[in-house]
Amino acid sequence: MAISVNTKSQWIKRKARIRKRVSGTIERPRLAVFKSSKHIYAQVINDDLGCTLVAASTLDHEFSTNEKENIKKSEEAKLVGALIAKRCLERNIQKIVFDRSGFIYHGRIKALADSAREAGLKF
Repeated sequence: MAISVNTKSQWIKRKARIRKRVSGTIERPRLAVFKSSKHIYAQVINDDLGCTLVAASTLDHEFSTNEKENIKKSEEAKLVGALIAKRCLERNIQKIVFDRSGFIYHGRIKALADSAREAGLKF
């Protein structure tokens, strides 16, 4: 029990260190990523106004339950990255700042970022 509390507090500290330096503006909003054991979430946030501009996750209606059973989590992250990029480009958002939220830039986080870059976002 103490180990999980310790790792969570370490994650919160890493997230706070990153958020000191990374901030979204009107010109370059922040792409914040969160991953749980089952799902991955992405939001494009304008920190000046304090509002979410675009969001996508594996819980969206674009992901049906039949498709989710057959693909890996990293493939789901790629689909979420492409979906968030598509929604950003529809709202005329092309440049963003990437916020990995204290997670290591590896695996699902990297797959989401690479997919968003391939779909047209610049960061």
